[in-house]
Amino acid sequence: MLEFSRAVPVGDDERAEYLAFAKAVAVQAGLATLPYFRTSSDVMCLENKAPEGFDPVTRADREAESVIRERIKQTYPNHGIYGEEYGLEPGCGLTWVIDPIDGTRAFMSGMLHWGVLLALFDGENPVVGVLYQPYTDELFFGDGTHAGLVRGQEERRINTTSLDVLSRATTCTTGIEWLGQAEQAKYHQLAESAQLNRTGGDCYLFALVALGQIHIGLDGSLNPYDIQALIPIIRGAGGVITTWDGGNPSLGGHVVASANQALHAQALDKLR
Repeated sequence: MLEFSRAVPVGDDERAEYLAFAKAVAVQAGLATLPYFRTSSDVMCLENKAPEGFDPVTRADREAESVIRERIKQTYPNHGIYGEEYGLEPGCGLTWVIDPIDGTRAFMSGMLHWGVLLALFDGENPVVGVLYQPYTDELFFGDGTHAGLVRGQEERRINTTSLDVLSRATTCTTGIEWLGQAEQAKYHQLAESAQLNRTGGDCYLFALVALGQIHIGLDGSLNPYDIQALIPIIRGAGGVITTWDGGNPSLGGHVVASANQALHAQALDKLR
């Protein structure tokens, strides 16, 4: 299990190198998933990890994580690795955090709101993060200071919106079935204060916050690999991301991202 520890210093040149590596590896892993996308889910699904309910693992999940792990071990053999499918391999204090397909249920359903997530964790925060959606060929990336989107040959900087009034905001969450009654009540308090609410989205909903399309994105019961890659993207685009009680979201839990600090304060007021 991933835990907080003293942050390992990462200089600007190292950060740029790690981000370039993460972008290249996420694309390679994403391309490995495409032969399985929109094929028969009966063939694709290998295992149900949930003793109750349905938490699928597909061939694409395992192949994509294997691709990423192999590249990390070749390039940074002293770094740690923590992935959804194959767990934790401790290292020097810097740890690559992998979700080979965030949104596996969407992937199996032929829907588009899934992606490959890869981050580098310094012990306190992820210092770089990428989300790659290979079917649309969209690569979102960030280092906490800047964020961008590559699509095809075009690369551009992305920013959250300046809208800071909750009553005019759009919120989005993957779903609320993972929440207890108390948390569902908090969610409804937020949703009822907003102008528009959408459900479904997985990792992609957070990318849309960074892109300025959604104003508040939230999810619950997340693992570190579900959220770490998205944190530097949100922050780099000018947004704010914390747990529902305002804490560090790097280890997951209930997480909310907002377009700006003023809107985030209003969201937290409804969620606390």
